[in-house]
Amino acid sequence: MAGVVLITGTSSGVGLASAVGAARAGFTVVAAMRDPARGGALREATAKADVEVDVTQLDVTDAASITTCMDGLVRRHGRLDALVNNAGMASAHPSLELADLDSLRATMEVNFFGLIAVSQAAMPLLRASRGRLVTVGSVRGLIGQPFNEGYSASKFAVEGFMEGLAPVAAQVGVRVTIVEPAAVLDGGMVANEPGPTPAEMLETSGPYMAAFKAYRAFVGSGVLQGAAQMSADIAEVLVRTLTMADPPLRVYPSEYSRTYAARKLADPDGSAVQEMTRGWVSAD
Repeated sequence: MAGVVLITGTSSGVGLASAVGAARAGFTVVAAMRDPARGGALREATAKADVEVDVTQLDVTDAASITTCMDGLVRRHGRLDALVNNAGMASAHPSLELADLDSLRATMEVNFFGLIAVSQAAMPLLRASRGRLVTVGSVRGLIGQPFNEGYSASKFAVEGFMEGLAPVAAQVGVRVTIVEPAAVLDGGMVANEPGPTPAEMLETSGPYMAAFKAYRAFVGSGVLQGAAQMSADIAEVLVRTLTMADPPLRVYPSEYSRTYAARKLADPDGSAVQEMTRGWVSAD
């Protein structure tokens, strides 16, 4: 498959690497970002790879921005064959009891509602092209991460929505896939939405201080070091997913992420569940 692909959150990390990788694979890439003035890294990467992308402004939390992005895409390219939902923000809090609700709402607005709003706007175009709806999820949307409950909740919401949508979308020719990375070494989300530092979280953790210290010791122990990947490695799997003839619901960019997810999912790639739910909506 080649054609026109819209990728959100392309100023850094997985989005940037996916934009470059998709362009190298022959796609016409519309590279969306909230602030195109921050597109310097993408421009440098595309120049180095000797490819071109169409950089466009898109704030996934702004309905007018979404409409403008889609209208411009159709005007310039005439169609949309794939959407890659990548835009997102990090979220960390010292505990539920001490969490800032406004910050939690902002996380859901970007990582869930914004993603759904862009997907909704893209669906008529994807239905017309019998295209692909690919979302960058996270293993944290399958197993909740302590002290990152808000981020995990937003990714759990995405998992449920896309899993429910997939059999319905398939009836109109749109394939839905979630790419499930673990940690991303050069992801960019934390830098873009830094929030409280670990030291600041420790200072405000109150009765949860012992638990937070233990968690930070675990993270710092190197146990998770082998789980982390570079954005380019994840992007390679994502671009390959765009060209699969029959992609599964869930795709894992590493054996670690597959094994980790399998602790919770007896059906790691979603095939058995999809077979069941497709029967609920199939007209055959």
